[in-house]
Amino acid sequence: MNRTQAQLRAVLACSGWVALAVTLLPGGALLRWIPVLLFVTFGPGLALLHPQPGEPRPGALLETFALAAPLSWSLATLAATALFLVRGFSATVFLISLAAFCTVAALLPGLPLPAALRGTGDEPEAPADAVGADAAGAGSGTGGEP
Repeated sequence: MNRTQAQLRAVLACSGWVALAVTLLPGGALLRWIPVLLFVTFGPGLALLHPQPGEPRPGALLETFALAAPLSWSLATLAATALFLVRGFSATVFLISLAAFCTVAALLPGLPLPAALRGTGDEPEAPADAVGADAAGAGSGTGGEP
């Protein structure tokens, strides 16, 4: 692990606790809700997906950010639903659960992404007509020529 990856993991691990700390600011402060919103939207997803081992491919960074928000929202929805079901929901408990999850996930290696594993485009691809012909014959269901 290089220094940049270690710094990124540290930022991701601390991001939830910073979002929790800013909730101590006065009620209507702009500096209160923006860090919380950014953390809930990107924190858990980025902690799961980043950092990737090795040098990322060109599309990997875009794919990471494209998946981080929906993944974070899904985890936030699961956490909120579980807390509602046990009648223990509060903003503080919700943020603590997401911050703890984010801290643990930041210590683990990132989930592999398809764009991160694909080549840079130097490999030859299968011809489009062979793929199309194979798919057309398999989908007819007649077993013979049309």
